[in-house]
Amino acid sequence: MNDERNTDRQTALESVQELATRFVDLANAMKDEGHSTARVNGGLMFASCIYATYSAAGNEGYLQDTGVNKVTAVYRRNLMTLQKLKRNAQSP
Repeated sequence: MNDERNTDRQTALESVQELATRFVDLANAMKDEGHSTARVNGGLMFASCIYATYSAAGNEGYLQDTGVNKVTAVYRRNLMTLQKLKRNAQSP
């Protein structure tokens, strides 16, 4: 059962990484169109806000403060995980 759960978790992680790569590719295309990295980053972050709100509350809904805090916590956890992976990749 644990092996099956680990396989499912690995498959989900690979799927998320594939989607993330597609977003980064799109961001790089926007940068290549002449948009600054700061503007592209702002656009991606705002799009993430829109989609996080949609996924939690639907098209017409909005997040209460507790929902904003939950989304912020997930974003922070993902950001910290990425930094840890990058730091480990640089350390021999």
